[in-house]
Amino acid sequence: MSVNYGSKRIVSGAHYGLRDWLAQRVTAVLMALFTLIVLAQLIFFTGPIGYEKWAGIFAAQWMKFLTFSVVIALIYHVWVGIRDVLMDYVKPVAVRLPLQVFAIVWLVGCAGWTLQVLWRL
Repeated sequence: MSVNYGSKRIVSGAHYGLRDWLAQRVTAVLMALFTLIVLAQLIFFTGPIGYEKWAGIFAAQWMKFLTFSVVIALIYHVWVGIRDVLMDYVKPVAVRLPLQVFAIVWLVGCAGWTLQVLWRL
């Protein structure tokens, strides 16, 4: 005879939990490190801060690649946040789905624009 202690808990949702929590923290650390790298270059470069200085910082291919990588991390960071807010606070699926699609299209457009700016495509 089997004994049933309490009811079986039904968990619903997308089960993103730990993975997204960790992704938010990792992408935040990457963005913070990138910010420190750019600030260090600004601090240790001499001369006035102008277009030439900024263009010089981002001229190297490794810096362009690093910048694009951080922008992708930022986009993922933003997507996780927007998706969670929409799932928590916008209950009607007919409203939430178009907002999520708009967010995805906007973020992909931002990634494309970043490519264009960094490599002058």
